[in-house]
Amino acid sequence: MRLALVIPNYNHSAAIADTLATLAQYELSCYLVDDGSRDETRYLLQSLAKQYPWVTLLQHPYNRGKGAAVMTGLRAAYRDGFSHALQVDADGQHDLNDIPAMIAKAESRPEAVISGLPQYDDSIPKGRLYGRYLTHFWVWVETLSLDIRDAMCGFRIYPLAATEALFRQTALGERMDFDIEVLVKLYWQGVPIVHLPTRVIYPDDGISHFQGFRDNVRISKLHTKLFFGMLRRLPKLLGKRLGSKAVNHQPAPQAADGASDERHWSRMAERGSYLGIRLLAASYKFGGHWLCRAIMYPVICYFFLTGTDARAASADFLRRVRALEPDNAELDPVLSRVPGWRDSLRHFLSFGNAALDRIDAWCNRITIQQVDFPNRQLLAEQIASGRGAVLLASHLGNLELCRAISIHQQRVKVNVMVLTQHAENFNRVLKQLNPDSDLNLIQVTELNPATAILLQQKIDAGELVVIAADRTPASQRGRVLLAPFMGRIAAFPQGPFVLAGLLDCPVFQMFCVREADCYRVYLEPFAQTLKGPREGRMARLQAAVERYSQRLEYHARRNPLQWFNFFDFWRQSDSDSGATTQAQDRTNT
Repeated sequence: MRLALVIPNYNHSAAIADTLATLAQYELSCYLVDDGSRDETRYLLQSLAKQYPWVTLLQHPYNRGKGAAVMTGLRAAYRDGFSHALQVDADGQHDLNDIPAMIAKAESRPEAVISGLPQYDDSIPKGRLYGRYLTHFWVWVETLSLDIRDAMCGFRIYPLAATEALFRQTALGERMDFDIEVLVKLYWQGVPIVHLPTRVIYPDDGISHFQGFRDNVRISKLHTKLFFGMLRRLPKLLGKRLGSKAVNHQPAPQAADGASDERHWSRMAERGSYLGIRLLAASYKFGGHWLCRAIMYPVICYFFLTGTDARAASADFLRRVRALEPDNAELDPVLSRVPGWRDSLRHFLSFGNAALDRIDAWCNRITIQQVDFPNRQLLAEQIASGRGAVLLASHLGNLELCRAISIHQQRVKVNVMVLTQHAENFNRVLKQLNPDSDLNLIQVTELNPATAILLQQKIDAGELVVIAADRTPASQRGRVLLAPFMGRIAAFPQGPFVLAGLLDCPVFQMFCVREADCYRVYLEPFAQTLKGPREGRMARLQAAVERYSQRLEYHARRNPLQWFNFFDFWRQSDSDSGATTQAQDRTNT
């Protein structure tokens, strides 16, 4: 790989000397492009080019724009036989210490664009930060993917052969729209985009050439053009997504117990990212529900089109409900006919609407009038005793609407256990939306003694611990109990019930579902305690799981579009088969 540097410069005189001095250690050829700067900067650049023999100065007679300057540098490097070029801004925003990591990544992925993924500090202007999130959203729509995580960072390595081919095929914008357009169109041509986190700062004395009104109009026009370009390429892009999905669904390595784990819910790729969560939060701050919905619906439709497994799981679940509730169409229109793709789409949109309601809950915008909580006195009496309780929840309805509990119960601390590695993202955004939130998401990968000690402290402090008991963690695939659910046998985790027994406190079962224009919280006593003698422990756990399953089925059959387990809920690993016969016998008796 032969790599050169490309630095566009328009009247950046404050930082360019320091930038070149830092770059000297890498001993790379550099194309420094003067984009029609004033005489003072032009003379400085000429002086620096004489000082550093590895710098080639290219000059535009007048200012053409950042994109034009970058293209001039990239094409010059290609003509001189370089295979790759690293674009660096001249204003000191980029952390040049990340260059070795970017070069190493380019050497391992020579066919890809290696792009910086900005990690901002407080120096970034808020208007530009939120504007970037809107661009992220439109780029995801234009590519029908989340592969481009940031399209505006000018710190990137281009594969020059692919880039030159693009320049010859189409005219690109020559100003601030260039960075976005070139990345999207390279992606359309099949060039992979690989991101590396990099620190980005906005110096106090920095000069920005971003023209607020003109460049925003220019970028808006660009997104309109790219959107219609995406529509022309829709079959190709969908084929690319489905093709990559087929590759990703090749048989996975066998689990320790011999079971193939590729279909387990926790092994499914996380659909979204921290940037997506931040985008939703930023749009909520800026425009409330109307803007969130405008952003959410296209995204949900995209997930519906490309989420083959989730779409199939939705259809399967709705058909099960229809078979079990043929005479109860008044509960939901979906039960009045054989469910089709429109009903699955409604299922997906219901999930999106619940996500917006979660943000409302996090921001204390769910009022008492919007939550019907008829049995709240049960919880009030428990909290008044000075000891906390365990609430067994599920992914039916709105688990995060536990905010309603703290509203009704004098801001009681609510701890929600999340058995995935993605809770940190939600915690970070939650604290940004509402630093005073009393809803705490606790991320754990497994239920172990350390977890029990932590939660025991919460219970002793009079706090509530919410545990979803309808998903088996990947690290404990064999520690499941099988119980009848919706006419078939399903696996439920032992962990939540074992943990509730160790905590030796009252246990409730909680469901929070939307009914008409409000939410209704169903709080049902489950057990005064699940603790008991070692003898008969498994029978006690089995009875608890079956009781939980019965209530979960009751509410799921009455609120089918609020069932948010978009995977094969009834799939069992080989390690579960030993208990299947016994559970099936109980079903048949």
